[in-house]
Amino acid sequence: MSGRAQLMWDEAVTGYDFGPDHPMDPVRLKLTRSLVSAFGLDREVDVVSAKPAGESTLRLVHRQDYVAAVKAASADPKGAAGEYGLGTVDDPAFAGMHEVSALIAGQSVGAAEAVWRGDALHAVNFAGGLHHAMPGGASGFCIYNDASIAIARLLELGAERVAYVDVDVHHGDGVQAAFWEDPRVLTVSLHEHPRTLFPQTGWPEETGAEGAEGSAVNVALPAGTGDAGWLRAFHAVVPEVIADFRPQVLVTQHGADTHFEDPLAHLAVSLDAQRAVQVALHDLAHEYADGRWVALGGGGYAVVDVVPRSWTHLVAIAAGREIAPDSVIPEEWRQEVFARTRQLAPARMTDGRWPVGWASWDAGYDPADRVDQAVLAARRAVFPLRGMLA
Repeated sequence: MSGRAQLMWDEAVTGYDFGPDHPMDPVRLKLTRSLVSAFGLDREVDVVSAKPAGESTLRLVHRQDYVAAVKAASADPKGAAGEYGLGTVDDPAFAGMHEVSALIAGQSVGAAEAVWRGDALHAVNFAGGLHHAMPGGASGFCIYNDASIAIARLLELGAERVAYVDVDVHHGDGVQAAFWEDPRVLTVSLHEHPRTLFPQTGWPEETGAEGAEGSAVNVALPAGTGDAGWLRAFHAVVPEVIADFRPQVLVTQHGADTHFEDPLAHLAVSLDAQRAVQVALHDLAHEYADGRWVALGGGGYAVVDVVPRSWTHLVAIAAGREIAPDSVIPEEWRQEVFARTRQLAPARMTDGRWPVGWASWDAGYDPADRVDQAVLAARRAVFPLRGMLA
């Protein structure tokens, strides 16, 4: 197995563009890619462009009629089929939508293939992580569910246990739905509580279908949860279920919209805590999956201050060349940010909260604390189904 990491990148993924007033501004991808280069990480990874996912690959997850509807909307955006979630406020149709969505999916499939075959130890596609798309419809800014397609491809290649961990602020509903009945896939989602945020799913009681009980894990955190609570909840659930499942591959989704600056959600997590979870997931891949790690992007709508820094840390961790949180951001990147957005760029790779402290679950819990209540609900719902002590 190669010790090198792969960065999946094709400039054309920036064509995933719902329009100038949509929060998912593709400038976040452009700025991330240029910040990765500004830190010299291109020398530490193999930058690879995979081919777009073909129809047979898309149909590992998506229905034939839905793929046909996306193709039709791509050719004629004004005629988009609303019954498939296309042409909506969240998912406006645009010319070339099928082609660029298939390209993004192809990068995630390429990442999965490289890691499974041993061409790379880790692979990152920060343009991916479009976890809301359903087998028969678009949802939540997501047309094709590249994460699910990559996992389905791993199963097709012979993987028997794939773990998916999603730390986006929104529930990873599309991936959970795709593998709801499949005990070969463990889906774990740490997200804001469905009472207060789209897609209003991800309750702890959602644990998998009959025959796959305990294969879906949901930690639904109260609005306002900050660094200490977020990290406490992560470490109280994720390492134990990963240790029990012992995946052959770890696929992770790193939506940056948990951040306190994000305009679309209500958690209060810092860049430094996001980096800490990236490190933890990298370590879990090495501990339980022989290092096989596919890392994807996801949400994130503070497109200058947060997303590029968070995902550049992710690439650096995958490359084995972590960027110190107090590192000064290269001036050429800050100038590019201003030229593209007329916004002032951050100066360092930290929010000033490193190292981030959190209390271990092993030390006991407070039944009156809302974060601890969320952790308890998740553990009590899933752990007994897996033969684990809650």
